[in-house]
Amino acid sequence: MDFPKIDPIIFEIGPLALRWYGLMYLLGFIAAWVLGNYRATQPFANGQSRGWTKDQVADFLFYAFLGVIIGGRVGYVLFYGMEWWKQDFWYLFKINEGGMSFHGGLLGVIVGVMYFARRSKKNFFEVADFITPLAPLGLLFGRIGNFINGELWGREASPDFFFAMRFPDDRLGLLRHPSQLYEALFEGLILFIILWLYSAKQRPRRAVSGLFLLGYGAFRFAIEFFREPDEHLGKVISWLTMGQVLCVPMILLGAYLLYTAYNSKQK
Repeated sequence: MDFPKIDPIIFEIGPLALRWYGLMYLLGFIAAWVLGNYRATQPFANGQSRGWTKDQVADFLFYAFLGVIIGGRVGYVLFYGMEWWKQDFWYLFKINEGGMSFHGGLLGVIVGVMYFARRSKKNFFEVADFITPLAPLGLLFGRIGNFINGELWGREASPDFFFAMRFPDDRLGLLRHPSQLYEALFEGLILFIILWLYSAKQRPRRAVSGLFLLGYGAFRFAIEFFREPDEHLGKVISWLTMGQVLCVPMILLGAYLLYTAYNSKQK
């Protein structure tokens, strides 16, 4: 099938334009805000309070927003666009030209968690375990935004594959996997359902955060086999793409956090 060409700009008013990609980011944060407020008012399955207020949810999401935007852009430049940055220092600030990294955004959010935890006198993983079940919603909307923009497409697919499609900006004109939708489904919707149900009961500290890191890392590592590597990078280590290389420490750290969460003397 041919990609359903969609104008990336929803509407324009003078110099201002609302883009689908920006709207997807906004929807992700709105969803996190709504469900975060819901979680703050709902006790665990055993009736114990989660220890959060709606004001704390709003405060943290502000820092998370800054972490996603700043970390996502800086991470993209460091992991994927270093050559362009060497040629143009101001490339780092040209967000309108695209380029956001999940792994960079994750590091930015971690900094936000550290700052908020210290400010609110909460444990780091108390904050992380509360907020990580909401993160896949942002991934879900973000990947849908990538699909609408017709970017970050997949590798060449068999002509017999019913879901294979041609993307308008692909100069090779190949039938490809719509890997953006694969990521939206697994890294977004399915991971959200897993974490939401798992965190309904009170778990050992670090367990929810560990499951998020392990789940995202595993899903992303697998889907990278269907996603076209960045043209200017290709495969960075043997058959591994940059995305897979960045997922390996996530998987290892997630497994470590889960193991220590259930085997620590201080549950």
